[in-house]
Amino acid sequence: MAVLVLVLVAVGGLVGLGAYLRSVESDIGRVDVFTAVPEASRPAKAPEARDARNLLILGSDSRDPENTGGSRSDTIILAHIPRGGGSAQLVSIPRDTWVHVPASEDGRHGDRDAKINAAFAWGGVPLLVQTVEEFTDVRVDHVMMVDFAGFKEIVDALGGVEIDVAESFTSTHALTPDGRRRFTKGRQTMDGATTLDYARERYAFPDGDFTRIRHQQQVIRAILDKAASGGLLTNPVRLDDFLRATADAVSVDETLSLVELAMDLRHLRGGNLTFLTSPSRGTGRIGTESVVLADEAKARALYTAVRRDQVGEILAAAR
Repeated sequence: MAVLVLVLVAVGGLVGLGAYLRSVESDIGRVDVFTAVPEASRPAKAPEARDARNLLILGSDSRDPENTGGSRSDTIILAHIPRGGGSAQLVSIPRDTWVHVPASEDGRHGDRDAKINAAFAWGGVPLLVQTVEEFTDVRVDHVMMVDFAGFKEIVDALGGVEIDVAESFTSTHALTPDGRRRFTKGRQTMDGATTLDYARERYAFPDGDFTRIRHQQQVIRAILDKAASGGLLTNPVRLDDFLRATADAVSVDETLSLVELAMDLRHLRGGNLTFLTSPSRGTGRIGTESVVLADEAKARALYTAVRRDQVGEILAAAR
């Protein structure tokens, strides 16, 4: 979930509070991402896109019962911020997408085709960056990581969010004593635990991760709209709770200036966000594994538009 991006959007309008934002920034964990990414293997930045930014946003869910084999990145979003800001295009890459994973730094893993989230287990964030860059041919400028364990505190600090549930369903991996939570069709206010269960559930749906991606995109928009509301921005106590909860839940690469990003995104609102899912031909089986099969032609067109900062072409791919 692109919580950090949305936090920055919410506070980006507070142009007079640079010192406060820097104090929040100092509390956010930093990770050395790019030192271990071989520069020779990285795609070049297109000249026409030199002032655009591409952020790789990763979410990890340690409670997922499928995570018994090691760490996985359960949410992978490539966020494109065009030159001049004012909008953002967020491309969700299903975690089961079948791609080529380069060799890990220690040479023990990778250098073969696998599900994209295996890269995180084999070589951490650096190998996942390499894998995403090879798959998309888009250079990643920055990385943000969200710990789902802290996500519910972020939503609670907002006072909950409004979500319109399209169809009733039951989550069987919920944050409740019996592990079950019933979601009823219709618009409703969700607290942090309920929102997290809504955004992480995939076993209840025939198309699994694709519905989960749609729900995550829905939650992102709801958080943005709530965070950008005047009620939060004019309430110092709630704003501080919100930002501190976010600082506890996220980590970023060493080169990212959150203050600069906030300024770039200060005019961003829900209506300026475009959500896409990396083009695929649906699911299939490779050996014993159920995987998502990329639509290579459509994916190439989309990521070429991202690489060249061609917003019109990116939006066309969303239709």
